[in-house]
Amino acid sequence: MRVVVPSAGFGTRLRPHTYSKPKPLVSVAGRPVLDHVMDSLGDLKVEQYVFIVGYLGDQIEAHLREHYDVPLTFVEQKELLGQAHALALAKEHIHGPVLILFIDTLCDADLAMLEHSDDDGVLFVKRVEDPRRFGVVEVGDDGYVTRLIEKPDTMENDLAVIGAYYVRDGEWLMRSVDALLARKQMTKGEYYLADAMQIMIDEGARFRPAPVTMWEDCGKPETLLQTNRYLLEHGHSTEGQGEIVASAIVPPVYIAPTAHIEHSVVGPHVSVGEGCVIRNAIVRDSILDRGATVRDMALDGSILGREASVRGNPSQLNIGDASEIVLDGNNREG
Repeated sequence: MRVVVPSAGFGTRLRPHTYSKPKPLVSVAGRPVLDHVMDSLGDLKVEQYVFIVGYLGDQIEAHLREHYDVPLTFVEQKELLGQAHALALAKEHIHGPVLILFIDTLCDADLAMLEHSDDDGVLFVKRVEDPRRFGVVEVGDDGYVTRLIEKPDTMENDLAVIGAYYVRDGEWLMRSVDALLARKQMTKGEYYLADAMQIMIDEGARFRPAPVTMWEDCGKPETLLQTNRYLLEHGHSTEGQGEIVASAIVPPVYIAPTAHIEHSVVGPHVSVGEGCVIRNAIVRDSILDRGATVRDMALDGSILGREASVRGNPSQLNIGDASEIVLDGNNREG
């Protein structure tokens, strides 16, 4: 099986963090989102990983080559014309069984069953309260997908596609992508993967919806914090790591071994990266990336980028890499 990961977007909803690093390398529960995705594929027999990259894509390649000894291919998408367009650029690498994963979601799916599936495809889905924000599937009486709908106007189809797609015949998928581009069939200005798969379904492909038990989003600051909470509560926390001086640690938390915490209260739901310093502070429900510093303040519901530094009045902050903010009364310096 081949795994294809489209990851060329600018990650605008996660700015300012994605000005200096691509979305897959944003940290959650002590590790980049990309590492959590790679770990979820550990039980699959993967012949090739194909990453479709764009802005700051060299950072993704450098990280993967440093930390993973797996067969890697990188394709650059210079024009962001949509998901299907991204696959078209990687056409020569897409054949046979293929799993397509979008990098801003984490899920708990039974991927091992794909190696024994005789369906033409599997779309991983989860029921949602309001499907109008998602792409959804319409399922027929036989249990197979009849239609994919991008951000429907009604509430009747509540099975949202979570961003994980399996296709048994990669060549068939690419013929459908080619047809989509030849027709110039765009949805809201982009070539969507769902439209290419709809062509396959119309040609007789049988796609089965497969429910997942967990689906967490890493695409926006508020959902990144929610994902951080979930991961810390489900096995990604640590205890007793870091240099802890006269401080209280309230689990669940992740604290890197090289972090320093002094005269502070940290937790619950806090991730503290390598080399972080927390001094005379209260920090809860927050993510501190590598080298961040928090002093003399209470911090809640916040995300600090690498080497960011904050001190002063109680705050809720979302600041990028190498930023410095001082909050003192009504005066703010940055």
